Amino acid sequence: MAIHQLLTSRFAAALAQVGAPDASPNIQVASKPEFGDYQANGIMGAAKALKTNPRALAEQVLACVDLAGIADKLEIAGPGFINITLSNAFLSQTLSTQQADARLGTGVAKAETVVIDYSSPNLAKEMHVGHLRSSIIGDSLTRIYGYLGHKVIRQNHVGDWGTQFGMLTAYMLENENQNSELALGDLEGFYRAAKVRFDADPAFADLSREYVVKLQSGDAQVRALWQRFLNISMKHCEDVYQKLGLLLTRDDVKGESSYNDDLPVVIDDLRAQGLLTESQGAQVVFLEEFRNKDGDPAAFIVQKQGGGFLYSTSDLATARYRTGVLGANRILYVVDARQGLHFQQLFTVARKAGFVPADTHLEHVAFGTMMGDDGKPFKTRSGELIKLVDLLSEAESRAFDLVSSKNPNMDEATRHHIAHAVGIAAVKYSDLSKHRTSDYVFDWNSMLSFEGNTAPYLQYAYTRIASIFRQAGEVDANAKIELIEPAEHALSLTIVQFPDILQQAANDTCPHVLCSYLYTLATRFSRFYDACPVLKAEGEIRSSRLALCQAAAKTMQTGLDLLGIEVLQEM
Repeated sequence: MAIHQLLTSRFAAALAQVGAPDASPNIQVASKPEFGDYQANGIMGAAKALKTNPRALAEQVLACVDLAGIADKLEIAGPGFINITLSNAFLSQTLSTQQADARLGTGVAKAETVVIDYSSPNLAKEMHVGHLRSSIIGDSLTRIYGYLGHKVIRQNHVGDWGTQFGMLTAYMLENENQNSELALGDLEGFYRAAKVRFDADPAFADLSREYVVKLQSGDAQVRALWQRFLNISMKHCEDVYQKLGLLLTRDDVKGESSYNDDLPVVIDDLRAQGLLTESQGAQVVFLEEFRNKDGDPAAFIVQKQGGGFLYSTSDLATARYRTGVLGANRILYVVDARQGLHFQQLFTVARKAGFVPADTHLEHVAFGTMMGDDGKPFKTRSGELIKLVDLLSEAESRAFDLVSSKNPNMDEATRHHIAHAVGIAAVKYSDLSKHRTSDYVFDWNSMLSFEGNTAPYLQYAYTRIASIFRQAGEVDANAKIELIEPAEHALSLTIVQFPDILQQAANDTCPHVLCSYLYTLATRFSRFYDACPVLKAEGEIRSSRLALCQAAAKTMQTGLDLLGIEVLQEM
């Protein structure tokens, strides 16, 4: 049992004994070492409900709570807080048990099927910086949920359907480019030229729409050309995913086109349930739950005048597929915060229509915007979106220069390997370490720094531990951990909190929780290493401290891997 859960259950039982069975113990990690390791903060709320003195109630709780063998110090502070200091023996035993477990003491009582929708670029274009946050936040959540024991199904809902492909097809057939060798850059050039024609020439716009209809109806020539577009685009996406170290593969792609045949069925089902209203030729679900300032219900349009379908239609089909076919208990949509209203309305319609069962959890995992130092969305000086592959290449180049300045005598191949690991990690961690709903300023200097809460700092902290074992010689793998010094206690306490932290990151769908934890772990290891000699210690103390180093390294490596960050043996 994780420590937070253990303390919560013990204090809940004590509160029940003193007449407050519905009170929450509200166990929190102590804000300062002098307050112990944890605090029980729920006494005052319980006292208010019972109309009694908080300190008097705290004394009753202390008399009842069973923490024998767990805590060696309990004290009442302030108006009724209870400070808890865990015993060294309990920490040592918990740490040993956790490190012997394949999942480091994590796991869930009941595994769920979790579908995670992330990355989802529009095809026929290169991925740009706007795709970074969805891709890496989604990938980290995928790793975290999988590590906890859930069945995770990745879904890359790419934009592979619609008007842009009609424009491309019309342009290429008009210019007889359909049989030429194509690269993604060609497609982007053709798309830009086609968009100019589409906006300026009504006849070309009509022709493009005709090709969309042909695409949707299965025209062999148009479908073959469309498939070429997809293959070229997906190869580019896969190259980016590989560079970023993401788990996404071609097998995870389930684009808008996958749901084409179900879209008329969605409309029929909505109509059969009396949810549709015709408004100006369009089919609309009016939502009383979302009214404007004039009190009018929001219009969720699912079919345009003339019969065309929208994102809303395919999103409803997608939700039904994920619950009905994939068996999702939980669906996470890792999408820009600006789509918030759309997802609120989508979830409401999906439930009204019975496409998603009431007990299936739907969540829009919203995220903010990456900003430039001018406070505006991160773009080139000319105002264009920065290509993601260019950003990642620059990260590696800057990291290579940094590594070369620190280790000029290291062979070039090794420096390139380290530069790739450090550069990509710096970009990912700089993003993941912020609360996902926050906008943040992209800053090369801070993200590549070896000081502060950065990926290079954490990677370097891991290499310091690795260097200890290169010097240590033979190590007793079964050594018992004996905690004597305060720095040993603090480091052990941090390590054993890993299961609680991971569960919190999953519950909140917030990887930054794990980032903050790993920074604390690295900081406390550094303090331990400075205060407690390891290699110069002797006998059982040396073996114990090496075991503590091993536990720190294993936990840090696992945590960084769950963020999609590579650890290094040397830097």
